[in-house]
Amino acid sequence: MPSHGTACLLATRDISLWHANCHFNDFENLLHNTKRWGKVLGKIILLPKATMQKFSKMTGISVVVANMIGTGVFTSLGFQLLGIQSYFALMMLWLIGGLTALCGALTYAELGANLPRSGGEYNFLGRLYHPCAGFISGWVSATVGFAAPVALAAMTFGAYLSAVFPELPRTSSAVILVVVLTGIHCLSRQASSSFQQVFTALKVILILVFCLTIFIWGTTPQAINLIPSAGDEKLLFSGAFAVSLIYVNYAYTGWNAVTYVTSELDDPQRNLPIVLMVGTVSVMLIYLLLNFTFLSAAPLSLLEGKLEVGVIVADHALGDTAGKTMGAILALLLVSTVSAMTMAGPRVLQVIGEDFTFFKRLSQVNANGIPTTAIIFQSSLAIIFIVSATFESVLVFSSFVLGINTLFSVVGVFILRFKKLNIEGAYRTFGYPAAPLIYLAVTLWTLIYVLVSRPQEGAMGIAIIVAGGIMYLLTIKMDTLNK
Repeated sequence: MPSHGTACLLATRDISLWHANCHFNDFENLLHNTKRWGKVLGKIILLPKATMQKFSKMTGISVVVANMIGTGVFTSLGFQLLGIQSYFALMMLWLIGGLTALCGALTYAELGANLPRSGGEYNFLGRLYHPCAGFISGWVSATVGFAAPVALAAMTFGAYLSAVFPELPRTSSAVILVVVLTGIHCLSRQASSSFQQVFTALKVILILVFCLTIFIWGTTPQAINLIPSAGDEKLLFSGAFAVSLIYVNYAYTGWNAVTYVTSELDDPQRNLPIVLMVGTVSVMLIYLLLNFTFLSAAPLSLLEGKLEVGVIVADHALGDTAGKTMGAILALLLVSTVSAMTMAGPRVLQVIGEDFTFFKRLSQVNANGIPTTAIIFQSSLAIIFIVSATFESVLVFSSFVLGINTLFSVVGVFILRFKKLNIEGAYRTFGYPAAPLIYLAVTLWTLIYVLVSRPQEGAMGIAIIVAGGIMYLLTIKMDTLNK
């Protein structure tokens, strides 16, 4: 029989308590007053140890790395070159984007350590602002946050694969990938964790091999000057740089992925900050190396406006056969990205289902505790995106909505401290308040430029948020009527 404190902690996730710590007397009163919670507690206490298996620290890092390294870094350079032709400015894009992501990760580490529950922004905003804010965040995650990036990664997979095997249709390849990975992640945590760790390690190794191969055997090295030239300082504050930073920020999206599975992470108080920081810094270094490789191996004019940058670089530097081989390898890398988002995203839908009757079905789990309904729902939305939208519109639209989501979450660290919700001894943001302020400044700058330069995608993003608020009111009304 667990101790009183252990029982409280075990019950936190499954009965959706808002506080990480609870007193046994309060819990006992709740138990007697609510039959449903009593049944849940009984199930939790009697669960065999095997069903309480947690994701390890390495699995957490692999989720962060796999979520981040994906669509953006293999596709966005071509779009950036439409407005920027300076090597210095292009590399600064990836450095600034990486430092911004790191500032966000440092802040999220404090939020996750002090508000330990799965759900990411859904949990943070609901606790720090109002349940409506949390619901809208969850709504964004359900409709755009993970389904759109899954679709983009799968579409890129299809693009790279069809560049190697022209007879394979892009859309069909993308849909098949989503369906196969959905089946794998519906099996068990062990299968999910093992698959994720193996493919993430493979992804990092193959990227390093790709870069090394280009440097050693590439036949057409380009002369790169990373020293700023006249006019570069103005370019860093231009609209073109801000718009390009949208693509870079999207490439770094995913540094917060592990916060969606906090309740399933082993010792989150200690491991969550380590996972976020190690994962984010590792990806920033890989991104700088990979983009330097792209720029050094092919002329800018050849890459400008192109989607499958990796295939073009390999083909130009190594020849047609080697280029196709590297294209197949790069397509394989994206399997890990789709897998990681298929693993993390449905956990947000699961906790929404636990909290709101209208979405109760999303909280359903199989015998292994896997939220299969939520996984299938998210994958279905991703498939709809794949067959109905263009790549660039989905990228800009989803980047804008996700930027707003993380913006308010990072502001939340100031609210966390103002309300004195910090758990004693828990991690506190390194570099506070500079780290969150840097993240907020860069993110707000890019969001404003999206509204100015891409008003249609910005309006669609705002419409999604407004629809989430309306859905919250309808859900609350329905819950009230049911009671």
